[in-house]
Amino acid sequence: MNFNHFDESGHAIMVDVSAKQPTLRTAIASAEVRLSPKLLLAIRSGGVAKGDVFGVARLAGIQAAKRTQELIPLSHPLAIHHVAVDFEPDDGSGRIIVKCTVRALERTGVEMEAMTGAALTALTIYDMCKGSDKSISIGEIKLLFKEGGKSGTYVRGGAA
Repeated sequence: MNFNHFDESGHAIMVDVSAKQPTLRTAIASAEVRLSPKLLLAIRSGGVAKGDVFGVARLAGIQAAKRTQELIPLSHPLAIHHVAVDFEPDDGSGRIIVKCTVRALERTGVEMEAMTGAALTALTIYDMCKGSDKSISIGEIKLLFKEGGKSGTYVRGGAA
């Protein structure tokens, strides 16, 4: 397996992407938030003391995606052109799937930006709701889709 974030001496490096041509890059990542169905109902009806949970969490995810370069040491600063955060709540189980989509015309992929956006959205849901229930958990954070660049398209669990 080739790890390109290390030089021949084993030192961590930022990959040089300056010779690459910009292409349109898209990535979609998700994070799972598990909470009680009662708390999910309160979120959906605006009954959480801290306010609009989905609205605040969406803004946090967008901001996090744009600030990934400050959080992940070897990531590149990117001119992000689009970030969207969506929620798929399941009222019966109390589960919320957060999806973060990021798009940029760049020399390197936007997977880390999408995953950071999904993760911080989930953390913000926890923060907004912890006063009501500290047993909320955040589950799997994963890349669902990416396209653009030399490595082509990736679709989790399926062919592109």
